[in-house]
Amino acid sequence: MEIRVVPLPEERKKPKYNDESQLGFGRLFTDRMFIAEWKAGQGWVDARIEPYAPFVLDPAALVFHYAQEIFEGLKAYKWPDGTVALFRPEMNARRFNLSADRMCMPEVPEELFLGGIERLVALEKDWIPTSEGTSLYIRPTLIAVEPVLGVKPSDHYYFYVILSPVGAYYASGFKPVNILVEDRYVRAVPGGTGEAKTGGNYASSLKAGLEAKKKGFDQVLWLDGVHRRYIEEVGAMNMFFAYENTVVTAALSGSILNGVTRDSVLKLAVGLGYKVEERPIDVNELMADIEAGKVKEAFGSGTAAVITPVGTLCFRDVCHTVGDGGVGELTQKLYDTLTAIQYGKLPDQFGWVKKIG
Repeated sequence: MEIRVVPLPEERKKPKYNDESQLGFGRLFTDRMFIAEWKAGQGWVDARIEPYAPFVLDPAALVFHYAQEIFEGLKAYKWPDGTVALFRPEMNARRFNLSADRMCMPEVPEELFLGGIERLVALEKDWIPTSEGTSLYIRPTLIAVEPVLGVKPSDHYYFYVILSPVGAYYASGFKPVNILVEDRYVRAVPGGTGEAKTGGNYASSLKAGLEAKKKGFDQVLWLDGVHRRYIEEVGAMNMFFAYENTVVTAALSGSILNGVTRDSVLKLAVGLGYKVEERPIDVNELMADIEAGKVKEAFGSGTAAVITPVGTLCFRDVCHTVGDGGVGELTQKLYDTLTAIQYGKLPDQFGWVKKIG
């Protein structure tokens, strides 16, 4: 599909940031956005890049009332030689369409998903920060905009992409976090929408997250919604536990997200000589293994942080320190390797990097 580029008037250009150390995450947006529409009987129409601006939506738009909404998150990186690169964007495109199918929304053709992102990032490349650990965050989103109060799939959708320059996630250092295992609230169950990247999953996690922070924890680790016994994921991250020569993570059971970074970690771990296991992880057995020193390291993986080391895990008022409580050797190696590939400092032996001309 041809992508129309709407001129950006000089007066609509935003002032650029001056201090990359103050960027933070998701609060500043670039000059332009990509948008395409899907209409019943027509399919995908009117793909364009236009000046960033608010949408005007009818108060009856289905997204507000029946939550037909999905999104993705990926990043663009500027290499020392000026190359702009994406990391495994085709995997985001495939996951986006799996989410669309679950939420009864039209699939976005992969060439439209990737083509829109690449064209937009190319136009906005001057917004990509270059300091250590910084990047351009990319947020593709699909929303239902038909104005009707009725529980049904929409006849009209907006697919749009916005960009946000973001600061280094570990600006104050690569430090372990403390995690509370949640056994009261449930985030998702198999057969539900847990494996779809839809806003409702995140809304349902807020209450437990706020209560955990009041108790001094950084994150919540969810258990399965049926038995409330098996480890699932942490907020926006998949979880891993490293034993002597084995890396263990929860199996994709239908209630957790198939993370792009998760898949990358599993492949890298094999290359580092570890055996990987995707299986149910009983929380009681896990806590016993941590206490006994069998679990050497624990860490999360996700687009925003890449790798997050875990120092302490707490369950039902019992807390255990993982390893020595610091950043483990494997955790550090995975973080260093992944970020080096993303920023073009290590060869990409997996074919994960997509350069933008």
